[in-house]
Amino acid sequence: MTDTEMEGPGRHRNGDVLAESATKRDDVFDETYREKEGPKPSMRIVWKNIILMTLLHIGAVYGISLVPSAHVLTWAWSVFCFLTSALGVTAGAHRLWSHRSYKASLPLRIFLATANSMAFQNDIFEWARDHRVHHKFSETDADPHNAVRGFFFAHIGWLLVRKHPDVIEKGKKLELSDLKADKVVMFQRKYYKMSVVLMCFSIPMFVPWCLWGESLWLGYFVPGLLRYTLVLNATWLVNSAAHMWGNRPYDTNINPRENKFVTLSAIGEGFHNYHHTFPYDYASSEFGCKLNLTTCFIDLMCFLGLAKDRKRVSPEIVLSRAQRTGDGSNRNRSG
Repeated sequence: MTDTEMEGPGRHRNGDVLAESATKRDDVFDETYREKEGPKPSMRIVWKNIILMTLLHIGAVYGISLVPSAHVLTWAWSVFCFLTSALGVTAGAHRLWSHRSYKASLPLRIFLATANSMAFQNDIFEWARDHRVHHKFSETDADPHNAVRGFFFAHIGWLLVRKHPDVIEKGKKLELSDLKADKVVMFQRKYYKMSVVLMCFSIPMFVPWCLWGESLWLGYFVPGLLRYTLVLNATWLVNSAAHMWGNRPYDTNINPRENKFVTLSAIGEGFHNYHHTFPYDYASSEFGCKLNLTTCFIDLMCFLGLAKDRKRVSPEIVLSRAQRTGDGSNRNRSG
């Protein structure tokens, strides 16, 4: 059983309103937002990002060619680095800091911030701010990776151009005092570049070299660039594929879908129709740990006393919402 079960947006079973009610949250869709009329602003290409992303993916393809010659321990280390950096995004920047769906102790927050630096997807403060904007203005001009603009834009294109002015404007208006008050978040933000060099590239490369004699060249390209690129694309698939392909068992009025491939690649983040319907649920799915490694990790941290206050939507509310606005695919309750 989780720590906090919710009857509806922002309520405990006993009817008491939560301190963070749904109407005051930055991650709940804003029905009042209207896109500006008239022609859209011209797209401004960021050539530096295009060059860097091109080189990164070329390096990752080359890394694939090196995998057969890698030591088996390097394979295991690469998987470990993949899972660690992925958790820094899913359990850290996403479920903890963006949605505040559970509380983490200082040691766990330090671990997740360190793992987030290994993922190298902007610092936690910026990641959480943009993600709250994504939920609040989903599939509009104010959405950083608006999937209405197509798969490529939602997947990687949004990083290759300047943000839409509405994204910047709405991001500045968010109430981010919880992030500013978290010393771990602000410390990581202050030393982010240094932490990325250490965690995303140096440690993945040097550990195989120091412990079992792997070459630095292979260490850089396999647990370094290849692993990093795979984590990036797994995360981006949540923004692209999970907004386009799959069923919508909870709300057919929104684009996010349930996509099992994304669920597997992004260690539990592919239950996206559920997540956009109930963004404050720590499990990001009604099925608990099923196909959801991030939820298993958070549950383990709670068992060890390193996390608490997991927010969960009651099964009755989930079923009621599915029957009211879903596409009927939830009839298979096993997922």
